[in-house]
Amino acid sequence: MRLFSLVLAVTTAVALGLPADAPAQTVGDVFRKVNVSVVVIRAKGRDVTASGRVQFSEIGSGVLISADGRVMTAAHVVHAADEITVELASGETVAAQVIASEPAADLSLVKLERVPPGAVVAPMANSDTVRVGDQVVVVGAPYGLAYSMTVGWISARWPPNTVYREMPLAEFFQTDAVINTGNSGGPMFNMAGEVIGVVSHNISKSGGSEGLGFVVTINTAKKLLLEHRSFWTGLEGRLLTQGLADILNLPPNALGYLVKTVAAGSPAEMLGLRGGQTVAVIDGEPIVVGGDVILKVQGIAVTDFASYERIRDALAGLARGAPVAVTILRAGTVMDLSARLP
Repeated sequence: MRLFSLVLAVTTAVALGLPADAPAQTVGDVFRKVNVSVVVIRAKGRDVTASGRVQFSEIGSGVLISADGRVMTAAHVVHAADEITVELASGETVAAQVIASEPAADLSLVKLERVPPGAVVAPMANSDTVRVGDQVVVVGAPYGLAYSMTVGWISARWPPNTVYREMPLAEFFQTDAVINTGNSGGPMFNMAGEVIGVVSHNISKSGGSEGLGFVVTINTAKKLLLEHRSFWTGLEGRLLTQGLADILNLPPNALGYLVKTVAAGSPAEMLGLRGGQTVAVIDGEPIVVGGDVILKVQGIAVTDFASYERIRDALAGLARGAPVAVTILRAGTVMDLSARLP
């Protein structure tokens, strides 16, 4: 009878596609396996508000993905930061620097100045295999509460250019796992403890979590940050519409990219680009103005998102020490700036 029961159990496990000798992991098992690879990210920088220039601080999350100290996180946490520190699970804090960034998918890669002994790297899954209805685990620092776990399900999968117009390159998972401020950039894991996504944002009318969380798929992150070099500029701003270009007195038939902020030590700062000075309300929308307007990069006119992609590819192909040239409009004067990549 005992032999029959054992044979039946093994047969059932095989029929279900499960390892006969490996019990299913509980959510607690997954958390204990993965939380050691999760990090807390603190970023400091400068912004422009209606009150003038101010210092800002941002808290987010991330995940260690390589033994040489690369950490994946959300672009909106670190992209324009002057200073970044990363707290590991051991409690040790290490300075870091952005090495790749793709704001159009809300993804960034930062590099630790040194890797503490015992740091644990998280494995990355093939997110194409994730299905709606799969259970998932999110670990991060909501409101600064480090190593908090939430659990949920994959509610939907959204292809690029369908959810958020400012992130047209991102493929998203939608999830009901609770996501709050501070979770941004943190990892989403499958029940095997593998990273399947990077937390981006939620949609909320109340300011809290309402079950509409969006996570960039890890395959998107691998493609944009690891397989293809993604150039970090260190500047924030916006593409101008024709209406805004006319208001800002751009040359006839020219659009451009209005610079809002420039991160310290970034390629944008090395070029000499300048950020905005004040906030103006244009058509009911507050816009930081007074900064440079980038008209061309490497001879490519800045006109729309397609031109952004061409510029991104041109910059990604440059070697260290190669010159970067931009044409800008500053205080009504068109001028050229150039610098060599570090």
